[in-house]
Amino acid sequence: MNNQPKIWTKSFISISLTQFLVFIAFYLLLTTLPIYVINNLDGSEAEGGLIVTVMLIAAIIVRPFSANLLDKVGKKKGLVGSVSIFTATTFLYIWVDSLTPLLYIRFFHGLSFGVITTATGAIAADIIPASRKGAGLGYFAMAMNLAVVVGPFIGLSLLQFVSFKTVFIILSIIMVTGVFCSMLVQVSPGTENMDTKPAKNFSIHQLIEVKAIPIALISSIVSLSYASIISFISVYADSLGLASAASFFFLVFAVVMILSRPSFGRAFDTKGPRVVIIPCLLIFAVGLIVLSFTQTALLLLVAAGLIGLGYGTLLPSFQTMSIQTASVARSGHATATFFMLYDAGIALGSFIWGAVVAGFGFKNLYLICAVLVILTAILFNFYYTKANKKQNVARKAAGEN
Repeated sequence: MNNQPKIWTKSFISISLTQFLVFIAFYLLLTTLPIYVINNLDGSEAEGGLIVTVMLIAAIIVRPFSANLLDKVGKKKGLVGSVSIFTATTFLYIWVDSLTPLLYIRFFHGLSFGVITTATGAIAADIIPASRKGAGLGYFAMAMNLAVVVGPFIGLSLLQFVSFKTVFIILSIIMVTGVFCSMLVQVSPGTENMDTKPAKNFSIHQLIEVKAIPIALISSIVSLSYASIISFISVYADSLGLASAASFFFLVFAVVMILSRPSFGRAFDTKGPRVVIIPCLLIFAVGLIVLSFTQTALLLLVAAGLIGLGYGTLLPSFQTMSIQTASVARSGHATATFFMLYDAGIALGSFIWGAVVAGFGFKNLYLICAVLVILTAILFNFYYTKANKKQNVARKAAGEN
């Protein structure tokens, strides 16, 4: 008989669905808005890229303050409120007809997005039993990773038959469903507003969880490398004459990720982070190397599978470690700190890799990213070994007392 505590509760399903719908909107707009700017608003490619960057910058700006907001209003109210604002902002796309108002909309969308992802991550961490944290957050992260496939697929498929305005209307209706899902989430009273005493003096601890910074910085190097995939894989495939195969890249990525997630999640919980994270970093690096030498559709999809197997497990693993550095009361701060640095890696990568491609080409871009990931594996091993020694010394001292 299996006596393990349940992961798939009503609240966990509701928070996962909320996350899934929000990220469908995020990735649908990520892939369609640059086309909209260029084709409908007579914008340039650079302005199309700016539309993506503005939202990420807003999310990064708001993250240090989002945890305090959730402490003050409560995680449930913060979640429902931010999803409602995100949905209302989604409706505004229907009437936009020039670049400047679109930039404002994207900025406000990013602000609510930053609060949502802090709230969903913190609530999911609170809901999942402590003994199954790795597996549970792995399942939760699948909501975001599945949206990587579903969002662009819905958006690009709809554009074959309907106008952008209709796409925005459909997306707004989807997000109304997201509001209802957020309302179904039940948060334990013991995890709400546990750290609400006003500080006498300002401290950096009021904005971020300092203990989560080391692992969040390591994750930002990984997201920096992953930015080369989400920003340039379609352009790279098109340059190789593999545009049709590129549409299956994230499908293969998602399938491999889903199939591997349960076993990796169990290994994380039973054998520890290092057993999972270092092999996944090396697999991710191999996937990038294969990608750099790709000339055929088969190799492109092999690279997708390797990257899905490697990178697909890293995000929830790093997020779990960052949350475990903090108390339950500080889970929101740890989540905000993690995603602030993770998003910074994506935003920085989207910017600098364009210059690398222009100067050195796609092959060298992915080789550089592979080297970066291998160096990250070495850095993580050093960090984990040092952290373990520190914990062992603390346990020994506690035992002697």
